[in-house]
Amino acid sequence: MPVHLKMTLTIKEAAAYSNIGINRLDALLRAPNCPFVLFVGTKKLVKRKEFEEFISKTLII
Repeated sequence: MPVHLKMTLTIKEAAAYSNIGINRLDALLRAPNCPFVLFVGTKKLVKRKEFEEFISKTLII
C-alpha cells in the first residue's frame, strides 16, 4: 500500500516519507504530548495526517 494512503506509518516509513532521520523522529515521538504518536503495545506508530500538519507548522526540528 502506498505511504500516502496509510493512516499510520512506522518510524522507518515516516523517516523515508519526510527526510527526517530515524533517531530524530524517535526523539520527537518520545516527547510529552506528541500529537502524532500512537502506541500499539510497545510499538510506536506515526499518525500520518497529524505528522504532516506538524511538519507544515514547524520551522525548526
